[in-house]
Amino acid sequence: MSDSNTPNFTKPSTFILLGIPGLEAAHIWISIPICAMYTIAVLGNFTILFIVKREPSLHEPMYYFLCMLAVTDLLISSSTMPKMLSIFWLNSREISFSACLTQMYFVHSFSAMESGILVSLAFDRYVAICNPLRHSTILTNSVVAKIGLVLVLRSGILTLPYPFLVRQWPYCRTNIIPHSYCRFIAVAKLACADIRIGSYLGLFHIFSVFGIDVFFITVSYTLILRAIFRLPTKDARLKTFGTCISHLCAIFTLYIPDFFYGFMQRFGHNIPLHFLVLIANIYLLVPPVLHPIIYGVRTKQIRDKLLHLFVHKET
Repeated sequence: MSDSNTPNFTKPSTFILLGIPGLEAAHIWISIPICAMYTIAVLGNFTILFIVKREPSLHEPMYYFLCMLAVTDLLISSSTMPKMLSIFWLNSREISFSACLTQMYFVHSFSAMESGILVSLAFDRYVAICNPLRHSTILTNSVVAKIGLVLVLRSGILTLPYPFLVRQWPYCRTNIIPHSYCRFIAVAKLACADIRIGSYLGLFHIFSVFGIDVFFITVSYTLILRAIFRLPTKDARLKTFGTCISHLCAIFTLYIPDFFYGFMQRFGHNIPLHFLVLIANIYLLVPPVLHPIIYGVRTKQIRDKLLHLFVHKET
């Protein structure tokens, strides 16, 4: 005889997101910095899009890639933050099965796309420094559009197995997800099935997206540094390397939190769950917050146009 208190379902209609397990009493306080970061991310990335659209002098490949990055940052943060804040503020923890799969797909797909855009920016820097006379002929508007399309298709196709797998698995333990949004591994752990294929899929996704992207970025910057060291004067080397600083900072803000979270998730078995969930939330917000700040401060063209916009409004 089955225990009547044990849930018995194979396809739950809804999941329950706990937010940050163990810190429910502090949800209101935790929501304050998260909401502030989300607001900064939205305002900052919309500012980048507005300035690039408004200024014809910025209609160049690098700034088109920055716009792609800004749109991706807006989408990845907006796919999780509204629901997360509703959990913190309204205790609205229920999410439908389909909405959970959709959120999961968007989170992983946009993360892969964000990584691909950084590769595109590395390629732009490589062409600009190593083949400056051919930059405008290599990276035409048509080529930039095709690169963007390839990135969308790659991230979409490689992430597609996640929701399909989750939909196929049976669920008989619980529908409570100890997280603040639907991550693949968090949902997979609820399944009453062998999820090893999901683990293999996750490793394949990491290698085929982040591993390959990091490889191409490393190759690009190896060639860039070799070209920089061949320049005749120290001032020329510093000036040329200075054009790469913004992109390098963007790379670090994406890959370091990602590596840190992935390392803790796989090897930090004694780390409290609430700390892992907090890191996962911050990981989704740090790049969208820092990218517009980095490019706004470090990129002279954007900084000048932004200052001109404010000065023009004041006068």
